[in-house]
Amino acid sequence: MNAPFRLTSLAHGGGCGCKLAPAVLKGILAKMPEAGPFANMMVGHETGDDAAVYRLNDAQALIATTDFFNPIVDDPRDFGRIAATNALSDVYAMGGSPIFALALVGMPVDKLPVETIGEILAGGASVCADVGIPVAGGHSIDAPEPIYGLVALGLVHPDRVLRNVGAKAGDRLVLTKGLGVGVLGAALKRGTLGAAGYDAMVASTTQVNVLGADMPAIPGVHAMTDVTGFGLLGHALEMVRGSGLSLDVDFAALPLLDGVAALVAEGVKTGASGRNWAGFGDEVRLGGALPAWSRDLLCDPQTSGGLLVAVSPDDLDAVMGRARERGFGRAAVVGTFAAGDGTVSVA
Repeated sequence: MNAPFRLTSLAHGGGCGCKLAPAVLKGILAKMPEAGPFANMMVGHETGDDAAVYRLNDAQALIATTDFFNPIVDDPRDFGRIAATNALSDVYAMGGSPIFALALVGMPVDKLPVETIGEILAGGASVCADVGIPVAGGHSIDAPEPIYGLVALGLVHPDRVLRNVGAKAGDRLVLTKGLGVGVLGAALKRGTLGAAGYDAMVASTTQVNVLGADMPAIPGVHAMTDVTGFGLLGHALEMVRGSGLSLDVDFAALPLLDGVAALVAEGVKTGASGRNWAGFGDEVRLGGALPAWSRDLLCDPQTSGGLLVAVSPDDLDAVMGRARERGFGRAAVVGTFAAGDGTVSVA
């Protein structure tokens, strides 16, 4: 947090809160032409999944994804680390492992020193090095706001691809990281986030979702996605719609990052949380006993958030045990899928 100026002051939004509002994105995608018949295209954009998947042969499928955003923090190296972790998450959310990345860079070169831009890229490269892959190239432009992210490519066995569809009635929903990244980011931008809150946010957003690559080996794992800009509710709804089910969420079971409950109760929130609710709130049922701020937390955009794993009760212990082994100590069972009308109920 020792940047000589505030990176976040150069951008209108930060992290995954920069995503287009769900209603806007839905309208844009509705006008996209139908994809042609490609026999090896296993996953496209149809269900809003985390990445595209293309079968290469009987033993390998290519996972391809990209993610980039404006700064959510002011430290340039931390910004790079968070953006890279977030982009790689989409490969792990499909059950795969990354093989290399390309950098996407847009920077206001008249406002940012070359050394600062270099620190952003170095932060991203350090995350890739930690998981054993290179940043093999990329593309850069002069842009009015700082933007950084990755194209991430990975591999998975064609029979072991996990999608955000396929959950079954009776499956439990596991969330592997605490919620509240958007709230902490909003407090940072206000200048009211303390050192402990900052450390909690960076620790969560730079924890790589390597757990995802372990999930295809557990037979009872039926679906998986990660929680990013549309918040817990938005990404849970993607799972519900695609699986033709409903979901009951236990609000009290939701893991929160340190300090988040107090901040959101004080009214700290992002503009994206309101846009998220406007986009899908009619598909959600909120219990009357929930705190007044519950909606803001449920719709809070998560930059580099946790995984959502739909798993049968028989294999729940295997998922939770693996999460603990991988260092996801906040992982919790937060809901149950059931036959229904495509809605999410929270009580």
